Amino acid sequence: MGIWNKIDGDRLELGGPVNEAGPSGWSLTRRPDGIAWLVLDAPGLSTNRIDAAMLTALNDILAGLEADPPRGLVLRSGKRSGFMVGADIAQFRAVSDAALMATELAKLHAVFDRLEALTFPTVAVVHGHTLGGGLEISLACRYRIALSSAQLGFPEVQLGLHPGLGGVGRSIRLVGPSQALPLMLTGRTLRAPQARRMGLVDAVVEERHVAAAVRAAIDGKLQRRPLKGLDRALGSGLGRSIFADLLKVQTAKKARPEHYPAPYALIDLWQKHGGDFKALKAEEIGSFSRLLVTPQAQNLVRLFFLREGLKGWAKGGGAIERLHVVGAGAMGGDIAAWCAYSGLTVTLADISPKALGGAMKRAAKLFDRRHLKGKLLREAADRLIPDPKGEGAAGADLVIEAAPEKLELKQKIFAGLEAVMKPGAILASNTSSLRLEDLRATLARPERLVGVHFFNPVAQMQLVEVVRHDQADPAALAAAGAFVNRVSRLPARVNSAPGFLVNRALMPYVLEAMVMADEGLPLEAIDEAAERFGMPMGPIELADQVGLDICLDVAEILSLGLKTPLPAVPDWLTVKVKDGALGRKTDKGLYAYRKGKPVKRPVAKPLDDRAVDRLILPMLNACVACLREDVVADEETIDGAMVFGTGFAPFRGGPMRYARERGVAEVVAALQGLEASCGPRFAPDEGWKALSP
Repeated sequence: MGIWNKIDGDRLELGGPVNEAGPSGWSLTRRPDGIAWLVLDAPGLSTNRIDAAMLTALNDILAGLEADPPRGLVLRSGKRSGFMVGADIAQFRAVSDAALMATELAKLHAVFDRLEALTFPTVAVVHGHTLGGGLEISLACRYRIALSSAQLGFPEVQLGLHPGLGGVGRSIRLVGPSQALPLMLTGRTLRAPQARRMGLVDAVVEERHVAAAVRAAIDGKLQRRPLKGLDRALGSGLGRSIFADLLKVQTAKKARPEHYPAPYALIDLWQKHGGDFKALKAEEIGSFSRLLVTPQAQNLVRLFFLREGLKGWAKGGGAIERLHVVGAGAMGGDIAAWCAYSGLTVTLADISPKALGGAMKRAAKLFDRRHLKGKLLREAADRLIPDPKGEGAAGADLVIEAAPEKLELKQKIFAGLEAVMKPGAILASNTSSLRLEDLRATLARPERLVGVHFFNPVAQMQLVEVVRHDQADPAALAAAGAFVNRVSRLPARVNSAPGFLVNRALMPYVLEAMVMADEGLPLEAIDEAAERFGMPMGPIELADQVGLDICLDVAEILSLGLKTPLPAVPDWLTVKVKDGALGRKTDKGLYAYRKGKPVKRPVAKPLDDRAVDRLILPMLNACVACLREDVVADEETIDGAMVFGTGFAPFRGGPMRYARERGVAEVVAALQGLEASCGPRFAPDEGWKALSP
């Protein structure tokens, strides 16, 4: 029989007599068959997580079980959300003493070791989120049984860390370094069948079969996959050295060691101590603790909370179930496809059958990349409805206009939409640069207009700017923010202004790169300078990806709307656009493209740090201007939006964080130096004076 009798909110309640859970959330039940069931349901939380109080209580329970052993022990979660995640990340903020951290971590290790050392069989039954420390505690059990809903992984690398509760050694011992190390280095999440194939779990069952699977495990009837021959060979010092070098080469393609030290620390840890499980587990403590106090880890931890802050403001907004998108071009079509993938019913309108056909083909590719199969694929495809006559606008809760950046065109589209939209529906524009005050001029009900600005490529970029104007209905803004959350994107609140925040800050970066290219600097060297700083993509390649035509349109709009001068657009760039060399979408732009990738020459001589400042400091200057002009409310919104919307060097924590760590006075002095040598576009914004030291 199944273990759960009923679901009540976020709590799963164990059937049968259960000892009352203590303050830590643990409850222990001994069944007539001699098997003890230990369930964690942390009070006041939607998800179980690791903390010192919970592990102290677990340690006391284990001591009692040692004194009076059951036939076997089962660990489960009482939360519908999943088994368990890692530590409360708030505990990682502002940690500066690695030695003290190592001492505390050793105490937690002792509890995991005690669980592992129990003389009777132990089984972790996992479902839902089983991540980080939650996966590590399951690895301290003898067996792992997963429900099909389980998602398992080590996301610590995203915080600039690696597993720190014994997970490094235990995962490598269980599935071998050839599988465990890539799992930890990438931070990817496995679904239950994938984890079973890897050997990370011993069985995947449905709830009704859990009890039988538990008995099979405790009776020793679950067979474990033997390690591959490769993994046995990697146990030698020479094998570890060769594989470690290979892993470092592969890691360097995505992350520089000076930017992200955690992956390299993990590889070094295994290379040095992988032949001795006890030594590996012990050294893991010091390695984790040293990483935690690095600026990179502290900035990445801060980003975790910036992400939560962006999501949090829009919780509880109005429900959006039906969406209508006008414009089936690259942005509109991809917005429609992503929203259909995310569960919304979407009608997509365009006067061009060719554009609609192209959008549907791109949607099919998206669904394929997202591994939708069978019923899920059919349902997603059915939710995306081509609508050449625009009839879906009448029944939509939200209408998004995604037409080209032409004011008169958008106003004409708005007039037709406003006439048919139902009461209470929200009208949104995906404009990337036009002011909502101008767009609303012809509307009878301007209060229901908001900006909902997605970024290209829609399926990859996490940020969406939710744009307010002074006549916008707060309820409409809240509903738009909730919609962005609903489609798994991060809503950043900004006020209407030319370019809003992200494009306002990004355009000086891109245009300065064009000026540098006009001076004769190699395109590849310009991109390398930005990537050396930590940008995931250089400004030349970025312009090609966005589209040179779009870059020119945005530059023109910003140059008319901003008082701060922008770099002049070189004439040759305008010629390229007229000739149809628009970037990646035409396979020819600033770079030539082969199979969707830019053809680049090796960089013979890297540019100096002054060149890096020419690219990066204009972004900082624009961000400070946006803060001064109240385009954004605070530095946290700027940092979150720029990291999640542009990829601004995540390990640096965002442009404002970088400015403060480098020193406001030093940044201003560097801008003044560039102003003297390059011109007034580098003049420090007045907003720097208002920033506290």
